[in-house]
Amino acid sequence: MLLLDTHVWVWTLEGDAHRIGRRSRALLEKARAADAVRVSPVSLFEVSALYSSGHLHLSRPLEQWLEGAVEEVGIRLAPLSREAAVEAGRLSRDAIPDPLDRLIVATAREANVALVTADRRILDYADSAGSPAVHDARR
Repeated sequence: MLLLDTHVWVWTLEGDAHRIGRRSRALLEKARAADAVRVSPVSLFEVSALYSSGHLHLSRPLEQWLEGAVEEVGIRLAPLSREAAVEAGRLSRDAIPDPLDRLIVATAREANVALVTADRRILDYADSAGSPAVHDARR
């Protein structure tokens, strides 16, 4: 099972797959075929906020994009548990300053799934902390 960081989710669905490395694309294809790709509910918030502020342009209106991005393509929402929320609050703010990124990392850790990201801070944190398993989306 894979959990996609928000930018990887958007790249995957918006035709920016060239930003994702060959190894990660193969992992995503295999996981999608097994209905094993998840996104955090936090990612819906991030996409909505970026779109509403004009920092993200999508191929369809936001509501249509979100509906299709979760159901049509076989990507499902991961649960955001109480435990993950508490864990996110405990993660180092120095290592991962963005609280939404901490929620995504904690969700991956709680679900014991690999996180696919190109976020350097998350990749560095995972290298130093050893958890969760993280795949560099650029590889």
